[in-house]
Amino acid sequence: QVQLVESGGGLVQAGGSLRLSCAASGRIFSRYAMGWFRQAPGKEREFVVGISWSGGTTDYADSVKGRFTISRDNAKNTVYLQMNSLKPEDTAVYYCAAASWLGIFEKEYDYWGQGTQVTVSS
Repeated sequence: QVQLVESGGGLVQAGGSLRLSCAASGRIFSRYAMGWFRQAPGKEREFVVGISWSGGTTDYADSVKGRFTISRDNAKNTVYLQMNSLKPEDTAVYYCAAASWLGIFEKEYDYWGQGTQVTVSS
């Protein structure tokens, strides 16, 4: 089992920045690829970005490329999502998830956090 806890969400104006964190406990964190997903009101959950277990490979959704950056610190069992140039359409609940390999589909991820709300005002 892997337990994931997100933090860092909040309310920010358009153009602003937020940094989300996801702290992991349980099984060896460094063995898992990590991903961030988001779910806006009335919409399905969607892939945002993922990072391989080593941090050497990342995969970004087109909608966030150039604005969001994922990173991980395996010594701290934590993955981060730096979000810059935020837009109102980025408003959603953001979830981190752990998988055996890097993927873009929900079904590829075995463990999920409870989510953290990000609200971007115009």
